[in-house]
Amino acid sequence: MKATQRDFAGQAAKAAQTARTFLFCGPDEAGGRDAADTIAGLLADAGERIELTGADLKRDPVRLGDEARSNSLFGGARHIFVRANGEEAAEAVEILLSGEAEACPVLIVAPGATDKGKTAKLLADRKDALVAMFWPPDLRSVAAQVRTLAGAAGLRIDGALAERIARGSGLDTRLARSELEKLALFLDASPQSPRTAEASALDAVGATMEDDGFAGIVNAVLGGDTARLPGELRRMRELGLNAVAVLLAFERRAAQIAALAAKLGKGGDIGPLLEAEKNARRISWKDQADLANQLRRWRGRRLERLVGRLAEMHRQLFANTQTAELLLAQGLSEIARAASARN
Repeated sequence: MKATQRDFAGQAAKAAQTARTFLFCGPDEAGGRDAADTIAGLLADAGERIELTGADLKRDPVRLGDEARSNSLFGGARHIFVRANGEEAAEAVEILLSGEAEACPVLIVAPGATDKGKTAKLLADRKDALVAMFWPPDLRSVAAQVRTLAGAAGLRIDGALAERIARGSGLDTRLARSELEKLALFLDASPQSPRTAEASALDAVGATMEDDGFAGIVNAVLGGDTARLPGELRRMRELGLNAVAVLLAFERRAAQIAALAAKLGKGGDIGPLLEAEKNARRISWKDQADLANQLRRWRGRRLERLVGRLAEMHRQLFANTQTAELLLAQGLSEIARAASARN
């Protein structure tokens, strides 16, 4: 089975009942992660969750099949969640599928992979598998998702507030959901007792939004503005921005650049492309100049290395939470120096 973000919602319930192996690929990691969580919530008995990384499976491809056919620690059901980069899980999936005994559900989020890649080809024609491709969403579609999530949390919000939350979350529905949860708690809202949320309530919660928090440092680093970087890092500390949230903003922008670069091709003209994207409301006019600068610096192999470096930093931050801010600052400084060499 195959799906995209447009038709995934309509296929999710059936896929959760019939499929055992799921691949959520494409540059929109947040969309893929949300889809994986949706499937996990729809499983008849999700049971214990086992988490593996693509690096784990690359080192030991047999491990996925062994884990999928092992008994839970407490004797009940289990499912496996894999966070991979690109095709790291391909060999492990091939071995998993070659086994005869029934395996537990396996959910793989691989933002660097595509529905034409090796892992997807192993699964695409199977009735017991789902391959779903996710591209970075635009502001309008994420704002619509935010309103849906708000309703589920017992919040009534208008379109302007939904767009503000979407933009402030870097178009990342995981962060948007977190903001809505805090807002619902602040207003004592629930599905049984809904509340109307105003902009003043969001201000009171104290969430740092994209325009005030992430955009400056993202553009300084990816634009190679090394002179501005120390001030942005200092502002990040003063505002108390979460290191993982900042890195997610970089991952979102890198995914956006990758999608634009794919549309641009080798000999395309950046200016007309971005003008068309702005007119279609897929990018904001505020980001147009910065995206043009970043597209000139991050193309081809350089862009691939950037995506890989961000994925590596993501793993480092989760493995070293106490030193996350320092690791982030070091990694961003390295990326900014690489970008500055592209003048």
